[in-house]
Amino acid sequence: MRTQKKRFVKIVKAKIPWISHIVNENNAKIFFQNEIKIKIPRRSLCIYCKGSKMLCGKIKCPIFSKIYSFLKIKSYLKKEILGNSPPSIFIGRIGYPYVFAGPAAPPEIGDTSIYDTPELWLNKSFEEIIDFRFKLIRGKFLTNVKNQEKYKFVEYIQELAMSKTPVETEIILKNTPKQNIILDSEVQPFGPGGIIEDLKIRNTKTDAKIEKVYYDYDLKAEDAIIELYKKGLAVSKIQKAFSAGLFGIKIQRRLVPTRWSITAVDSIISENILEEIRSYPLINNFLVFEFKHLDRLFIVLLFPDSWGYELIEAWYPNTTWNPNDNYIAICSDGEDYWGRKNYPDIGGCYFSARLAVTEKLKEMKRQAKAIVLSEAYPGHILPLGVWEVRESVRYALNLNPKKFENVEEVLEYLSTRIKTPINRLIEQSKILKDFFTQKKIIHFLNNSNI
Repeated sequence: MRTQKKRFVKIVKAKIPWISHIVNENNAKIFFQNEIKIKIPRRSLCIYCKGSKMLCGKIKCPIFSKIYSFLKIKSYLKKEILGNSPPSIFIGRIGYPYVFAGPAAPPEIGDTSIYDTPELWLNKSFEEIIDFRFKLIRGKFLTNVKNQEKYKFVEYIQELAMSKTPVETEIILKNTPKQNIILDSEVQPFGPGGIIEDLKIRNTKTDAKIEKVYYDYDLKAEDAIIELYKKGLAVSKIQKAFSAGLFGIKIQRRLVPTRWSITAVDSIISENILEEIRSYPLINNFLVFEFKHLDRLFIVLLFPDSWGYELIEAWYPNTTWNPNDNYIAICSDGEDYWGRKNYPDIGGCYFSARLAVTEKLKEMKRQAKAIVLSEAYPGHILPLGVWEVRESVRYALNLNPKKFENVEEVLEYLSTRIKTPINRLIEQSKILKDFFTQKKIIHFLNNSNI
């Protein structure tokens, strides 16, 4: 389903006088020509809506939300940015192995760690999360991930990724940073940036746990990830360090695009936990956990059966991945007892949700079949990233569950909690269909005359 986004690749520039009222009328023309570029995907409803008719069906215009956040930091945009990086780095993927990489820092001194720690964002509003992203001004330089030691500034982003506290960072850009806002509600917010001319960092406080695996040149990257996770390091912190090329056999180390590193760490940790879970006894009841975050509902079903897992996402009309359709768009992916080898069509959120589920089962010392169901409604105005899935499922699983005796009771309860028709849910879910169509050997033994 998400491949539908490719229709937005063709982008046209457009003059948008209807947004000029947000800034000073006298400076509106200069503002849009020199400080911000807004692009409109072909056939986007935004060009017709103009932020007033809400044709997208959302309760709030996501485009205006982005521009308001930009205006808050606009006065700080200069060629020289001085602030405390959370720490934050970004490694691109376009053009791999030649990619843009670099640090990001807000124009603030002090404890800025929350700006790039998604584990702390669940109680934040859309506006606050957008502000976090826009305050991080990005510097970038072109590098070859496979030959990183020859490129200037790589060492600096590695030092940032190794730091346990915010780092005083000075980013000198070739030009005043500009902001590209794609005028479409499906694009995640990100801060302004530009090409780095010089970079300086001061007063780093190296995390001893990361430093230990960094200097172990014979330790495989996968083992380093597991070791740091077991020592209590936040998943987002491990992802940054992995992305910066701090792990693995020395001659094999390289920068890893941020998007890939997030998925890899979620996948590696959850697979490691699964090796333990498969030996646990089954849970005793059918359990249902529930949590709603920014108009997106998350429900986790745990069934007393051997390990199996599905992620099912339902996107209602006028939401991120279903902007125009008049029906509920549903996608799913899953695995059986032995896991999966290929990348799921549903994307990296598959592994983020799986990590949260396996963490809970390990805590319970039990095994179960798991279905994670997500329903997104029009109030969910922007994509926020896979962190939202991981942290929402984690939070849901820490709440008290509803307990049921059989799958029929579960579905009866679900019919009162979700908007997706139950018959469509069953059609989409292999696990649910198997519960109704497959009988286990113990069923025949219990009903025999022997």
